[in-house]
Amino acid sequence: MGKITNALKKAAEERIHRIEKITKIKERDQLVVRKMGKSKVDPSIITYFDPKALITEQYKMLRTNIMSLNKGRPPRIFAITSSLHSEGKTVTSINLAMVMSHAIRKPKVLLIDSDMRRGQLRRYLGVEQRVGLSEVLSGQCGLEDVMFNLDDDNLTFVLSGEVPENPAELLSSDNMSDLLKEVKTKFDYVIIDTPPMIPVTDAGIIGSQVEGVLMVIQAGRTQRGIVQRAEELIHQSQSKVIGHVLTNIEYHLPEYIYRYL
Repeated sequence: MGKITNALKKAAEERIHRIEKITKIKERDQLVVRKMGKSKVDPSIITYFDPKALITEQYKMLRTNIMSLNKGRPPRIFAITSSLHSEGKTVTSINLAMVMSHAIRKPKVLLIDSDMRRGQLRRYLGVEQRVGLSEVLSGQCGLEDVMFNLDDDNLTFVLSGEVPENPAELLSSDNMSDLLKEVKTKFDYVIIDTPPMIPVTDAGIIGSQVEGVLMVIQAGRTQRGIVQRAEELIHQSQSKVIGHVLTNIEYHLPEYIYRYL
């Protein structure tokens, strides 16, 4: 009888601990990630700072969905875009690239910032390097000169580089086509962060050269008609939408998943 009582007591204590954990998670300030140590990576790259965070799990679900496409034969090279600026596509690109490089088989992942007009990858990673895609496409240097890693050898980055006079022409050049062929032989997955779809033509140019386009949509901001227009432009460029990602969503934990935490 004593053993049963102790078991029930232990189970009750564990349940109280889980409820306290949920209560802390629900507090908004608990979802804000602070910079750790001397790292210059932006706190919004939550998969870098906290692999077990709830938001990280959402990116892992996105990874699973992508890897399940085409009956387990997912696109190996795809672009990420949005309708307008500031919808969260670069943050999505980095976080997704990080969780993809952490998959069980440890695939080699390359993330390219192709927004040569106002690329943000350098800022989010907090790196000093400036040369990148524009220098490669203009013939100033080779691809191997601009690739770099942070802490993960399986994840490689290429910045957008200095702003050129003709970004659209560079993206539609033979040099870009050759670059995509080259990286596809060296990496398991290549993710290309592109400019937004509506303001410029760059995303459509890239979309037509890759296996699919992932659309990022900011909830509560981007109007339905704008998203529809962006998708029309994607289809006109002979590109394929492989999925949508909603950003700016308030995270809520329903009661029924308490028992899983």
